[in-house]
Amino acid sequence: MKSFWQKLPKPFTVLAPMDGVTDVVFRQIITEFGKPDVLFTEFTMTDGLLSKGHEKVAERLLMTAEQTPVIAQIWGTNPEHFYQVAKELQPMGFAGIDINMGCPTRDVVKEGACSGLIRNPKLAAEIIQATREGAASHKRPHEVDSPRVGQVPLGRAGDLPVSVKTRIGFEKEMIDSWIGFLLEQDIPALTVHLRTVRELSKVPAHWDLMPQVLALRNKIAPDTVIIGNGDLASMEEINEKWKSYGNEGFMVGRGIFANPWMFDKTFDLEKITPQERVNYFLHHIELFEKQWHGEKHFALLKKFAKTYINNFPEAAVFREKLMESKNLEELKETLNNY
Repeated sequence: MKSFWQKLPKPFTVLAPMDGVTDVVFRQIITEFGKPDVLFTEFTMTDGLLSKGHEKVAERLLMTAEQTPVIAQIWGTNPEHFYQVAKELQPMGFAGIDINMGCPTRDVVKEGACSGLIRNPKLAAEIIQATREGAASHKRPHEVDSPRVGQVPLGRAGDLPVSVKTRIGFEKEMIDSWIGFLLEQDIPALTVHLRTVRELSKVPAHWDLMPQVLALRNKIAPDTVIIGNGDLASMEEINEKWKSYGNEGFMVGRGIFANPWMFDKTFDLEKITPQERVNYFLHHIELFEKQWHGEKHFALLKKFAKTYINNFPEAAVFREKLMESKNLEELKETLNNY
C-alpha cells in the first residue's frame, strides 16, 4: 500500500529540520511566503519527550493546520523510547515520523545518536522497527487484551510512515554498505544528505553520487522515495537536479536563510524593496511574540537578521546595529526607525 510519501507530486520540495530554526513560528512564515510540499519539525529528543521536562521539549512539535503536512523528526538511542514517543505522535496529526540519523553534532555523535548510528547498524534497525511499531494504529501483540481473528498486523493501513534522514557515510562514503542497509529496512522514504559526517558542511555536497544512490534504491527497494539534501538554494537548482538525476524529493536546509521565498515560484527576489524586507522581519517578530509570550529569548530572532536584511546598500551596517540589540523592544525599535 502506498504511503503519504509515494503520493506526493514529483519532484516535491521539503523544508529540512533545523535545530532552533524550524519551530512553529518559522514554519508559519515559510507557509505564508511560499509553502513547500512537506515541512519538518525541529529534531526532537525522545528521552526529553519522556522526561519530567516533556512539556518544554514538546514545544518543538507544535504545528498549525495551515502548515500540514508536517513530519515529526525524532532522535535518540533507546528503541523503547522511540516506540513510546511514536505511539504518542501517532494520533497527533503528523503526516509521518522521521528518524534523525544524520546530525553530525559532536556531543550527539559521542552518545551514539543521530549520525552516530551509522556506526551501529544493528541499533539503527532496532530503532526503525520500534518506531514503526509505535507509529502503528494497532498495539503490539502483547498489548492486545483480546486478539481478534483477522486483526490488521503492524505496519498496515492507518499507520504513520516512518522515514530516515542520514548522510552518505561517517569518515568516508559508505553508500553500498550504509545506504544499502537502510534501504533493506523497507522504509517509504530516505533523505540522503550528500556529505559524510566528517565533512560537516565544509565541502560541496556530492550530488555526483546521487546516481549511485538511486541505482541501489532501484535494486533493493524500488518503492522507497529518495530525497536529496545539500546545497539547494533555489527552485532553479532543484529543477536542474530533477532533470539530471530524477530523485523524487529535494530538501532545503541552509538555503532557506538566503531566500525564504524560494518555494514561491512566482516571487521575484530582485524586486523586493528594503522596506518590505524590514516589514517581513517585523512580521516574523510579531508571530514570535504571539507564540512564545516571552518564554523564549529574543536573541533567537537575531539568526534571521541576514535572512531579511540583505541585498541592498548598507544592509551589512544595518544588520550590525540589529545584532547589538539588548532586548526585543530595542530590536523592533531599530527596525521601525529604518
